[in-house]
Formats: sequence, C-alpha cells, structure tokens
Amino acid sequence: MNSGGKRLLKMAAAAAVTALAQWLGRRAKQGRSQQSTGNAPAGTSTQQAPAKLRKSSSKRSSQASQASQASQTSHTTHSTAEEGELASPGQFGTSATRDLTASELQRLQPSYSPRLNGEPDPGEVVWTWVPYVENDGRGKDRPVLIIGRVSPTEWAACYLSTKEHPGFVSIGSGPWDSKGRESFLSPERVLRVTEEGMRRESAAVSKERFEAAVRAVFAYQGLSVR
Repeated sequence: MNSGGKRLLKMAAAAAVTALAQWLGRRAKQGRSQQSTGNAPAGTSTQQAPAKLRKSSSKRSSQASQASQASQTSHTTHSTAEEGELASPGQFGTSATRDLTASELQRLQPSYSPRLNGEPDPGEVVWTWVPYVENDGRGKDRPVLIIGRVSPTEWAACYLSTKEHPGFVSIGSGPWDSKGRESFLSPERVLRVTEEGMRRESAAVSKERFEAAVRAVFAYQGLSVR
C-alpha cells in the first residue's frame, strides 16, 4: 500500500473513533437527564413497577381490613346496647330466673302471706323472665305466682298461662292480665326468682286458690306439704 492509501485508512479510522465517542456522549447525557427528572433508567422500570403495585395493593387491603373491624365493633356495641334495652328482669346474670334444684325443692316450705307493700310475698303474682325448658337462651316475660321463700332475696314461683293445659290449676283472674282472662298455674316447673329478677305488680290471689295451686305443685313434684 502506498503512502496515499495509508493516509486515507488513518483518516477513516479516526472518523470512526470520533463518531463512536460522540454517540457514547449522547447516551450518557440522556441517562443523566432521566435521573435528574426522577425517571428510572431504561431497563429498571419493569422491575420496580410490580413492587410499587404490591405496596399499593397491600395498603388498600390494610385499610379495608381496618374499616371492616371498625364496622364489626360498631355493630357489636350497637347490638349489646339493644340487648340491654330489651332485656327483661330475670333474663341475664346472677339474677336470672332458673328452675329450683332438687335440694331446694326438698327444703321448700310454702306459705300464704301476701302484703301489698311493694315487696314480693308468697301468694302474690309478679312478672319475670321465664326461660323455656330447653334452656337454649329462649324464654318469655310472663307472670308467676310466688309460693314460698328460698332465701332472703330468692323466692319459689310457678309460671301462669291464659291457656288451660292438662294438670294446670286455675287461680282465677286478676290485674296481672290486661284483658282480665282466667289464668292457670303450671305445676311442672318450680322456679327460683330473685329480688332483682322480677317486676312487681302487687297483685295477690285468694288463699283458697293459693292452697289448691300448692297442693297440685307438691303432688306433681312428689313432695309432701308441710
């Protein structure tokens, strides 16, 4: 190769090097510009986007969970308040009405001593919550006839119904029924009623009705009247 050809080859090589350097400079400038504006360089956005989406989704899920818990707490508080407002005397707690135990039945001594002084006495009709015999939480607010005392703050009583069933005993009618209907006492269950678990009506039955009811209760329960 002559001297002219060599010069041309050197000039071509120098031009190629210059062009490559200029291209690399432009690429570097573009990269710095993207970093200064907060944009991720090419090739990294596809990696960071899923992480951002996961973080946003997790935040929304946490907020939804907190809202659900708040709603459940509000509903529970509201339900508890409603339950307290609708509760009948003798329905809940230590003052809840229940059936007498066998030993309590054996010690029961009926007595007729109504005194219309605002205090519960044997021979009087009061209102209390009477649980169903299944003891599954259901029951009904209804009148009961007190037939004896269990303790200074507890009484034995039998519930009344305006429907006559086999074995039930009539105690007549009285102000405990707003319609003045005849009431019948059930001898099948003897209930413990507490002072806090009753609503007093200060209504009494006659001694004859009381004694007939007690005889039916003791006969059904297999007890002897003392």
